Amino acid sequence: MTSQLNVDTIVDKAGSGGTNVKVANNAVAVAEGGGATTNVVEGLAKMWINFDGQSTIATRDSHNVSSITDDGTGQYTTSYTSNMASVNYSASGSNNRTGLSSTTFINDTSWTATTGGISSATAESNNNYLDCDAVLISILGDLA
Repeated sequence: MTSQLNVDTIVDKAGSGGTNVKVANNAVAVAEGGGATTNVVEGLAKMWINFDGQSTIATRDSHNVSSITDDGTGQYTTSYTSNMASVNYSASGSNNRTGLSSTTFINDTSWTATTGGISSATAESNNNYLDCDAVLISILGDLA
């Protein structure tokens, strides 16, 4: 037998609103068509940041970021507020420098992951380090 619960608002036991409502690690969301499901917790970005990497670093918006460090031209270290469970998480990034047709994240030893943060680098298409005005990084994986 299946059942359905229809509500407008979910609140915690204290009645203080939805900000304290917890979802279990095995919570599943069903796709609009009903044929596919995904684990809600596993599918969320555990860290993301959007920052200007030129001159003085300026974070536009972020989640789970405690700090960002300018390590030199085009090189940055992003530290997490809550650590990852291991270094075996997925990191992705993109970047842009106004006026240039091509910039890239460098896929060499500069892209270093730890459980507490990640070092990354941005460059021109010829792999020369370059400060970019839009640097975007996201992390998927398990929090510690």
